Amino acid sequence: MAHLYLTDGVTGAAEGAAVVLEGDEGHHAAAVARMRVGERVLVGDGRGRVADAEATGVAKDRVELRVLAVRDEPAPVLRILLVQALAKGGRDELAIQAATELGVTAVAPWQAARSVTRWEGRKAGSGAARWAGIVREAGKQAMRAWSPEALPLLTTEELVTLAGQRFTVLLDPEAPQRLVDAVPSPVPGGELVLVVGPEGGVAPEEARALVDAGAVPARMGPTVLRTSTAGPAALAALAVHLGLWP
Repeated sequence: MAHLYLTDGVTGAAEGAAVVLEGDEGHHAAAVARMRVGERVLVGDGRGRVADAEATGVAKDRVELRVLAVRDEPAPVLRILLVQALAKGGRDELAIQAATELGVTAVAPWQAARSVTRWEGRKAGSGAARWAGIVREAGKQAMRAWSPEALPLLTTEELVTLAGQRFTVLLDPEAPQRLVDAVPSPVPGGELVLVVGPEGGVAPEEARALVDAGAVPARMGPTVLRTSTAGPAALAALAVHLGLWP
């Protein structure tokens, strides 16, 4: 099946129940994907429930479905928040898209000192909305039963506070410790914050504040990765290290 659609209508739905796709999801199914009666798709609520469903009626911006089977997937055993510094050229967006496909449970934009791109005024709202859309669509593309969260813009002060509350890793190509050695299994508290800096790296004063709050610096390997690559590469390494990919 090539498509996963999201709707709250599948929550609590059992075999034989009717589910309707409307709004953006209905438009995409009917007008873009050109769904036909009898075609089967997956429909989820983004909170673990996924239904195998068959189209019983198609109209403009609306598709009626009949549930054939339902499965409930447990929530992720480890919550991973990727804190991605804003970056120019859409590299931050590439990072969160790939991270979503790789299994991150939440992403948060960070206004780092060396971020060339700045979210100020109205741009903060439009930027957050764009990130939320990217994460939503990437989650559907990856057929994820649990939709990742797109959190509001973080300041450095807020990120430092977060580092004092959860197990946090700061990716640093010059750190003495490798990522897989820095992250214990299981992760304390079942929550991991992964911090990726902008193109110019994390400013020394930001790094000191994060480490003082409890963040652990860690490197990926012998090369310096782009900001668009570092987070997804770290997630892939951690998935193997922590047994997240059975």
